[in-house]
Amino acid sequence: MAEKSNRIYLLEEAGVASALLKLGIPTMVGMLISALYNAIDAYFVGGLGMSQMGAVSVVFPIVQIIIGLGMMFGAGASSYISRLLGKGDNEQANKTASTSLFSGLLVGTVIIIGIMVFLDPVLTSLGSTETILPYARAYAKIYVTGSIINVFTVMMNNLLTAQGATKFTMIAMLTGSIANVILDPIMIYGMDLGIEGAAIATVISLCINMALYIGYIAKKKGVLRFSVRNIALSKTIYAEVLKIGIPVLLFQLLASTAMGSINTAAKPYGDYAVAAMGAVIRIMTVVTYVVFGFLKGFQPFAGYNYGAKKYERLKKSIRLCMIWSTAFCIFAAIVLFIFADPVVSLFGTDVKMIDLAAKALRLNAVLFITFGFQMVYASLYLAIGKSLIGSILSLSRQGIFFFPLVFALPHLLGLTGVIWVQPMADLLTTILTVIFAVKINRTLSAEVERGDQLGIRKI
Repeated sequence: MAEKSNRIYLLEEAGVASALLKLGIPTMVGMLISALYNAIDAYFVGGLGMSQMGAVSVVFPIVQIIIGLGMMFGAGASSYISRLLGKGDNEQANKTASTSLFSGLLVGTVIIIGIMVFLDPVLTSLGSTETILPYARAYAKIYVTGSIINVFTVMMNNLLTAQGATKFTMIAMLTGSIANVILDPIMIYGMDLGIEGAAIATVISLCINMALYIGYIAKKKGVLRFSVRNIALSKTIYAEVLKIGIPVLLFQLLASTAMGSINTAAKPYGDYAVAAMGAVIRIMTVVTYVVFGFLKGFQPFAGYNYGAKKYERLKKSIRLCMIWSTAFCIFAAIVLFIFADPVVSLFGTDVKMIDLAAKALRLNAVLFITFGFQMVYASLYLAIGKSLIGSILSLSRQGIFFFPLVFALPHLLGLTGVIWVQPMADLLTTILTVIFAVKINRTLSAEVERGDQLGIRKI
């Protein structure tokens, strides 16, 4: 009971800065670790050859799509659960958590089966060349099949975050990542399993992560209760979950499609170009996941306090998240710009690959400065249930603006156009975010003023 009270206190009454750090940092670390799984594989696989490196790049978008299914049910439920807990409706929160968990596993299984049936065409469409395809197939058969575990762990990460259990999610994911670092070189080189060893190591690591979450459920820790008896095929639950979850899934689908589109655009220039853009994608995924992860901690805080009508507290959290996320983005951009060459060299030794990847990384780093601003307001709109605007902001960077650019720029500028696609999409998304940021800030300021007039200001 004390654990429950502490978590609700964190969302409702604790100092805003302290609450955001306690919620955001563990989630940030967890998301960072999630992004590092593929980066770790790529680092160790890089020693096998250019084609193997390209194979990891090609399979990456598939796994991200599968993770997106977990995010759809997990993040969608997390937003709704946070608001339910803010209103004190624990029974509906339990039903939402259990229904989302089992629904996600069912849908994930079906999707994975479909991908495996059409694996070769899928890999080819994502940029596999004739030399990359055999390695991509071998890697995907193991990793993609085992990704149902990813669906489970991603959902549990989101569901536990909704109740403030971010410290445990961080520990669980950190344990899995450490296992992956240890197992990768053993499986790839020690046991001479090559690229298949990388996939096996990752799946084993995910199993360790899953075991910790199952233990958490079995011990009945936290506020939420997971049970088959709590599954409710309710229109209300699915409507609330999916109105937030579908935009999140679309975001992940578009991000994965964007990765595949970049691979495809780079494909005519050879394996080195596919490997180079794949390296840049993984590097940028790591730094974007730091921001994305921290703001996942912000979401339950925002959802809870919006539901409790504590608008002044919500405004303060927005301001702090803006400052902190932007500061990190500036720092990361400077580091990546200055150390682009040694960073991309971690993923291969080919001179042409390193040269192209370094140019692309520097260009991406410059526009990354605005990413925190973009994500604060996309996260805010989704957290408070404003799914339409939240969807537009979430889907702009690697959807609404990205795809017209990925089709146009490579045709106009060749390989140079390929590396300009994401930075230009970032610029346009930033401009759009400014418009909606002004709108929501005016609305919240009006609510605070109304509360002041009524003498019910909530902090």
